[in-house]
Parts: sequence; structure tokens; C-alpha cells
Amino acid sequence: MPDDLTPLWISLKTALVATVLAAILGITIARWMMSYRGRARGWIDGLLTLPLVLPPTVIGFLLLLLLGKNSPLGQWLDQIGISLIFTWTATAIAATIVAFPLMYKTVLSAFEQVDLNLISSARTLGASEWRIFWQVLLPLAWPGVLAGTVLAFARALGEFGATLMVGGSIPGVTQTVPIAIFFAAEAGRMGVALAWVLLMIVISLAVIAGINQGNQQRSPQLTHPPRVMQRLFNGLYFGYFKVQQFGLRPMGQQPQPRSLTASPSSPIPVLPIPPSSRSPSPQSTRAGPSGQIAYR
Repeated sequence: MPDDLTPLWISLKTALVATVLAAILGITIARWMMSYRGRARGWIDGLLTLPLVLPPTVIGFLLLLLLGKNSPLGQWLDQIGISLIFTWTATAIAATIVAFPLMYKTVLSAFEQVDLNLISSARTLGASEWRIFWQVLLPLAWPGVLAGTVLAFARALGEFGATLMVGGSIPGVTQTVPIAIFFAAEAGRMGVALAWVLLMIVISLAVIAGINQGNQQRSPQLTHPPRVMQRLFNGLYFGYFKVQQFGLRPMGQQPQPRSLTASPSSPIPVLPIPPSSRSPSPQSTRAGPSGQIAYR
């Protein structure tokens, strides 16, 4: 176990802040991209997903150009007394950028899998877009949102290249666990590096196991198999009951021809003849001029 656990607390704090920011941005932009069908959709989606495929050092270098004192943004921040390079804020920004694409793509896929008929029905009933988002879309896509949150947290927790370039390796300020592992291994302290590696594995497994346990508790059909068997039995039994009692049949199935011969156990019922269909009495008929029978 390492003597100084400061890199662990810095990593956890950075990952939590980056996950919250990535979740807010990812859910908001995914909801907008869900309804956007413009010509630039492909380019916008590619730009938002770009940090997922770029090397972390490239992202860190671009952040140095964007936030450095030689850039317009960096000069403006310097005028108001804000310096971001080699601070914990820069570390959190870098972790947010690398974690955002995982959150965005996962949430967008979850939103696109929601049945649009439910959203249209909510609009028909007069629900506002804000209410539809919170009470219809987000609850139905919640497993995907949760999965994206876990992926974003894991990505931010293990970020190394971008955070090292913009935040440096300042002990107690910007030195996260991956950076501590790198410099410990470089200095030949393999025991310290191995301890950090094992600790990161335990934390990652604990987070993933906790999320999976929460998903299983929210899915009763997976944790209560007797309910599935009960529904199957009810469907089979009551479906057979409906077919026998009401003569219902599945779509596409032709009705079976009935035999005209009566069995001993099922005699032919005698139906009463309505008055309109009875044969005319002799008193109600007379012969016409051409010999045809006319009814009164």
C-alpha cells in the first residue's frame, strides 16, 4: 500500500467532476442530436466523437494551444487573473474531454432505441417537451445513461496523456494515480507502482460490480424467473381457453371445417323458426291471373 494516498483522492475527485460534466453535456447534446436531421449531422457527430479516436497526447497538445497564454482565450483569461495550465482545473477539463465521447455515444444510442410512438403519444396528450424528456425519454433510456456514466468515469479515472500535458505532475495538486504509476515505474519503484495498479483494479471492479447489481435490482424479470414462467403459463392456458370457448384463432390460420353429422354425445339442437320465415298458410294465398301464387 502506498504511503501517500493523495494521488488516489486527486484521481477520484477529477473522475467524479469529469463524469458529472460529461453526463450533463452528453445527455444534452445527445437529446439535440436525436432530433437534428440537418446536412451537417455527420460532421457534427464526427467532431463530437473525435476525442475518442485521437491519441491523448494530441488532445493535450490542442488544449495547450487553446488554453495557453499565447492563445486569444488564454490571454483573455490571463487578463482577468485566471491561469489554467498546470492546475487541477486543467486536469479536470482534460479528463472531461476524453470522457465525453463515451457518454455522448452511449446516451445517443439509448435515446434512439426508445419507441417514438410513446413520445408521439405524450405529445398528443399535451405534455411539454421538457416533461417528455424527464418522464418518458430519460426513464426509458436510463440503462444506457447509466452505462455511459460508468464508461465515462472509468475513462476519466484512467486518463494519463492529456492530463499530464496540461496539468503536469505536481504532487498533491495534479498528480493522479496513472501519473504516479508512470513516474514510480520510471524511478524503479516497482513495488509502489504495483500497489497503485492493484488498487486501481479493485476500485474499477467495485464500481462496475455495484452498477451491475443496481441494474439487476431494477430488472425484476431477470431476478424473478418464476414470474416469467407464470406469464408463459397464463398466456398458454388462457389463450387455449379463448380458442375453445370463443372460437378465436391466430391470424393467418384457416378455420377448420365442421362435420355435418352429429355425434351421439352432441345432438343437433332444434332452433325455433321465426315468424317471418314460416311457410304461408292456405288462407293467406290466392292464385293470380297467370296462375302464380300471390301473398296477401
